[in-house]
Order: sequence, then C-alpha cells, then structure tokens
Amino acid sequence: MTLSIRDDRIRAVVGDNADVRRLATGFKFTEGPVWDPRTESLIFSDMPGDIMRRWSAAKGIETFRQPCGKTNGNTWDKQGRLVSCEHASRVTRTEPDGSITVLATHYEGKELNSPNDIIVKSDGAIYFSDPSYGRMDYFGIPREQDLDFQGVFRISPDGSKLTLLASDFGQPNGLTCSLDESKLFVNDTDRGHIRVFDVKSDGSVSGGEVWAEVTGDGDGAPDGMKIDSKGNLYTTGPGGIHVFAPDATDLGVIGLPEGPANFTWGDADLRTLYVTATSSLYRVRVNVPGRKLFQ
Repeated sequence: MTLSIRDDRIRAVVGDNADVRRLATGFKFTEGPVWDPRTESLIFSDMPGDIMRRWSAAKGIETFRQPCGKTNGNTWDKQGRLVSCEHASRVTRTEPDGSITVLATHYEGKELNSPNDIIVKSDGAIYFSDPSYGRMDYFGIPREQDLDFQGVFRISPDGSKLTLLASDFGQPNGLTCSLDESKLFVNDTDRGHIRVFDVKSDGSVSGGEVWAEVTGDGDGAPDGMKIDSKGNLYTTGPGGIHVFAPDATDLGVIGLPEGPANFTWGDADLRTLYVTATSSLYRVRVNVPGRKLFQ
C-alpha cells in the first residue's frame, strides 16, 4: 500500500512510503494488539472467535487465551500485568500466575455496556471507553443495554472506585493521553472525530471539545488511537492509519488493504507499527518510535 501525504511533515514521522506487510490472516475480527517485550511477541484479540492470540517471528500464531470474554482492547499496567476490556462487560487484569482479577463490571448497580479500549496512566489509574458494540450480534453477546449512555470511565489507582468521566458520546472508542498526561483524547466512532479533555490533578476531566475530524475514503473509522514518543497522534480511520501532528493537522494516511481497528508499536526499537485490520495482522516500519508501556 502507499502513504497518502497531506502534509510533508509526515515524512519525518513515518518515512517516504509505507511498506505494509501482512503477517497472518484468516481471523474473524482482530483488535487490541499489545507488544510484550519480555517474549518479543504480540498479543491481540479476535472478538467474534472469543479468542486471544499471540504472534511472534519465531513461532507465528499461537493461542493465548480461549475463551476470553470476547476481549477487545488490551494494555499493560506499570507492573507489566495485562489489563483488558471484555465485551462480556468486564474490565480485568491478568496476574503473574495467570489468574484473572475483575476490576469493574457495573456502574451504580447497572452492568457496563461492553468495555472497549483501555489505557493506564503513570499513577496507575485506568481509563476505558464503554460503547455498546459488545451487545451487538457477531462482535459480542446480544442483550439489552442497562445504561442509557455510552461513556468513558476511570478506575482509581487502588481499584476501589469507578468514576464516570463523560457520557455525551455517540460511541466512545480509542483513547490516549498526551505525553505529559495533561490531556485525554477520545475517539467517537459514530461522529467521526477526536475529542480532547483536560485532565485534572484528581484524575477527573473537563472540556471535551472536538480536537480533529477524521476524514477520507476507504474502509475504517476512528477506533484505535495512540500517541508516539514525539507527541504525534495516530488513529485508525477511513483508508488506514491517520497520523496527526500535535497541532491537530492530519499529516496523512498509512494505507491498508482492510479496514483497521487498532494498532501498537513493537520490536526492540518500538518502530514497527503492528496493525489489527479486520481479518488480518499487518506491520509497517516507521521513523518515530512509540512509547514504552512499562519498564
């Protein structure tokens, strides 16, 4: 595929072209990729198949966990434990011994919609989006929705408190923090844009104005989103992976043959972008590395 250049600054971030290579295919719908530097492997979800998989250059595709509660988004906490959003309406953490700790299932007595994507701040607080996709056929478990909104939540660092941060979304999805963690960016898939919130010292947020529209041709919508080590914001969108400068300029699009759902950076130098796109797993090398999730 090719790199669609909208602003020449993208050359410094991605390169002069985008050599996208397919690593594996034949999945139902891939999501939630996270790089594990300890095993030099990529963990990712296949929601409709209710399975989590692991890919490595040495072993190819292996089963990581099955069943998996229709897991979608994954990340690491600061201790290197896997934290996951399950479409079965749970946020969970995988302990070093492989046991599962449930972190959240309900808000004010009502079951969460279907936790979707997730990040962990440096203080250990967990932020996650809760759209209704996991209550739909194929992507989750069909059932009526308990909550009358689709929101973004925060779990306190000690895990004792679940706080609703914002509820005025169509369908909140990917989310990420600025490098200094003073801003929280959240995709709204239904409305095709990225919103930005100011993060207060107590972890609550304010604001929420539209930061950028994600526009273009081809399959894909604002879904997975992350910021690299220089503050450039990557998000899935029409046609591939859109790269935004810190000033909200859409620099261009890394084209993909399938609609992308999510991505992460991996390999020792964190300059390989691993992309989960519908039925396949892809990778492309970029110039600016991603960020370490834990040491």
